Amino acid sequence: MKKCVLAYSGGLDTSVLLGWLLDEGYEVHAVYVDLGQPCEDREAIMEKARKIGAATARIVDVQEECCRDFAFPMVQWQAKYEGIYLLGTSIARPIISKACLQVAKEVGAKYFVHGATGKGNDQCRFQLAAEALDPNITVIAPWRMEKFRERFPGRSEMIAYCQEKNIPVKASVAKPYSSDENCFHISYEAGKLEDLTVNGVELVDFGMTVSPKEAPDATEEVSITFESGVPVAVNGEKLSPIGIIKKLNEIGGRNGVGRIDMVENRFVGMKSRGVYESPGMTVLYTAHRQLESLCLDRDLTHLRDRLAPEVAEMIYYGFWYHAKMDALLSFIKTAQRPVTGEVKLALYKGNMDVISRTSPNSLYDEGIATMEGGGSYNQTDAEGFLRIQSLPGRVQARITPRMDG
Repeated sequence: MKKCVLAYSGGLDTSVLLGWLLDEGYEVHAVYVDLGQPCEDREAIMEKARKIGAATARIVDVQEECCRDFAFPMVQWQAKYEGIYLLGTSIARPIISKACLQVAKEVGAKYFVHGATGKGNDQCRFQLAAEALDPNITVIAPWRMEKFRERFPGRSEMIAYCQEKNIPVKASVAKPYSSDENCFHISYEAGKLEDLTVNGVELVDFGMTVSPKEAPDATEEVSITFESGVPVAVNGEKLSPIGIIKKLNEIGGRNGVGRIDMVENRFVGMKSRGVYESPGMTVLYTAHRQLESLCLDRDLTHLRDRLAPEVAEMIYYGFWYHAKMDALLSFIKTAQRPVTGEVKLALYKGNMDVISRTSPNSLYDEGIATMEGGGSYNQTDAEGFLRIQSLPGRVQARITPRMDG
């Protein structure tokens, strides 16, 4: 019997896949990669996998590693896909692949199976990560197989299959949008969300955030401490990486922070609509950026900002385990060395204001920046500076006048 490892979430798609793989004659080892999913019953998911027929079903806890080695470098880069999306799903895929391949090695499986469709980004992320980690692995993506699509042309047929097999799933024909969650965010797509005239924020049952309308009528202050660009404490309390994310999820979530509704460009070329909630990461990105404004010099900040969209694309597309990303991660680790200090924010009904920023490495010099009299900046120095800066323009103007007459 052919052995395979299935990245198993317990949702509609992977539950159907587990049953289908058994029908196809595979010995299936279900792997639930624990990314701190806030709304899932892990033991119930494992029990479901066993009842469906998995040879083994196990939980692999990667919460600390995912925050420390994947998400925090992403925050240091201030990586946002198309300027908005905080890459909550994207950053989880390479470590899911890594965990599944480790299990495949243990059980002697030659096949890695995932439930991503042939239309989406996740198929790219899973396969690019898996083959970069183990070029001998065979990736099976049933949604790209004609015989699977003939059996399950849509979600309605998948739901009917689960009902027939007595497999409990959250999705229903009446409310068929798909959700994916981890400690960083929950994403929502498909179903009624494919209609761009539908208000996605009103349609979705959010799991991590309250509506800004229902958030408290008073501001809540939160302070975040960083060491070399890495968050280490919230409100003065030292926490583990996953502890920081969970704490900020609680604070940001109850204040309605971190909801977005966007149309994005997928790697395969089509546009898609997604609704996301990412309370803790939204707070973290904001605080980190504010601290950087003190500690990083202009040219280094601008260089990072020029490269950040490319880093975001690489994460979004699935190129985490590639040489260019290795080099970029080394760069940002060096660049972030001075980013140490504390930022205090005030959260109110989905908004954030900066209360204070402090750092022992601050480059802000009040004596230079002051608009009051005195200070240590000699304004006369600007005369020579601007004459040098304008030299190319003055020379060019003699050859190509820009003024009529």
